[in-house]
Amino acid sequence: MLEKELIAAARLGDAVEINALLERGATTDARDDTGATALLVATHENNVEAARVLIEAGADVNAKDHIDDSPYLYAGARGHLEILKMTLAHGADLKSTNRYGGTALIPAAERGHVETVKILIEAGVAVDHVNRLGWTALLEAIILGSGGHKHAQIVRLLIDAGADVNLADGEGVPPLAHARARGFGDIEHLLVAAGAH
Repeated sequence: MLEKELIAAARLGDAVEINALLERGATTDARDDTGATALLVATHENNVEAARVLIEAGADVNAKDHIDDSPYLYAGARGHLEILKMTLAHGADLKSTNRYGGTALIPAAERGHVETVKILIEAGVAVDHVNRLGWTALLEAIILGSGGHKHAQIVRLLIDAGADVNLADGEGVPPLAHARARGFGDIEHLLVAAGAH
């Protein structure tokens, strides 16, 4: 029962209630029907204080639910910066992957979360990791991105971090060809300047 209450408090972002439940003996890594821990539930809602209380109480930042999301991976994918920073400070597994076989960096790049990409690169997430779709963070930023300013910034960050600008997708199509096919001029220029062909 305490565990159910803990999950509910995490969803509502009630840090005071979470503290009280933990003091009464609720286990930090209790899970709901989807396999999500209280910390993952708090992360879904971007409830920073609730997440902080749970992390400081020892909640596992890498505990995955039934679809392979963890607090660390979800915070990275959604650009929940404060929670992401806390997970990184508390043992986030930089090599852990989501249900698509991608690191936190790949969805962050795709969704245009510039600051998140910066933080994950600085943390040491592999920039050239290839997911099950055959895509890297650079490819996802181009293929699934808007081609706008945020995605161009992300492409620049990935290039500066040493991303392989010629690493092609599963069909053998390189980043430059994808950028050209979509008419993403700014990204095309960045890639060419970095030696893409």
